Amino acid sequence: MTTDTQGGTQLTKIDARSKRTQRRIAAQLATIDWALPGTITERMMRCGKKGCRCGQGPPHLHGPYLQWTRTVNGKTVTKLLTREQLDRYQPWLDNARQLRALTSELEALTTQTVTDAEGWGAKS
Repeated sequence: MTTDTQGGTQLTKIDARSKRTQRRIAAQLATIDWALPGTITERMMRCGKKGCRCGQGPPHLHGPYLQWTRTVNGKTVTKLLTREQLDRYQPWLDNARQLRALTSELEALTTQTVTDAEGWGAKS
């Protein structure tokens, strides 16, 4: 067990393994460059024009279209991307996914550390 002070809070029950994990996560976070949130979906769609083959049976849909979808101020926003745009921004989308995963891992580690330090997980 070690003592760690972060933001004025002193924890005396942080084991070496947890501290190593926290340092690894922090090092990985430091390597992330631009992070573009959202998801990419490849879709085939109907145009809605009368007589178009996309509305006939069996349908011959238009596409594929690449849609970038994200949430902005609680609203879903969707933009169509070209293949070139997707190729250009894919690393940023990957970075955002990695950022979310690392943040979740750090939150879980921190929650477990606090639970262990406070003895909240001990069975009585």
